[in-house]
Amino acid sequence: MDCLFCKIIARHIPSSIVYEDGFVFAFRDTKPEAPVHVVIVPKKHIVSLDKLEESDSEIMGKVVFAASKIAQQENIAKDGYRLVANCGGNAGQSVWHIHFHLLGGRKFSWPAG
Repeated sequence: MDCLFCKIIARHIPSSIVYEDGFVFAFRDTKPEAPVHVVIVPKKHIVSLDKLEESDSEIMGKVVFAASKIAQQENIAKDGYRLVANCGGNAGQSVWHIHFHLLGGRKFSWPAG
């Protein structure tokens, strides 16, 4: 197991767990870009968005639903939040396990910041 996020899910690397169910694992980012910055991953190892298969549709729905629940739990749903997925090196993906960044707690501009 060389995947950083698989090691975090397996608790071989400590993390600040925010949410967990049978399909989804979420933890606080160690280098937050916002007051609330949670990384949300499927427990199933999927390399990136472009490697999804049709059979992954259900688990990806569970990931997005978990993001909504975590936004409520973190008190950022009312004011708004971002759910970001980077796909590929040029987009900034640095861990090759599909993941989403849930960001909130401040006002954002578009496209960056």
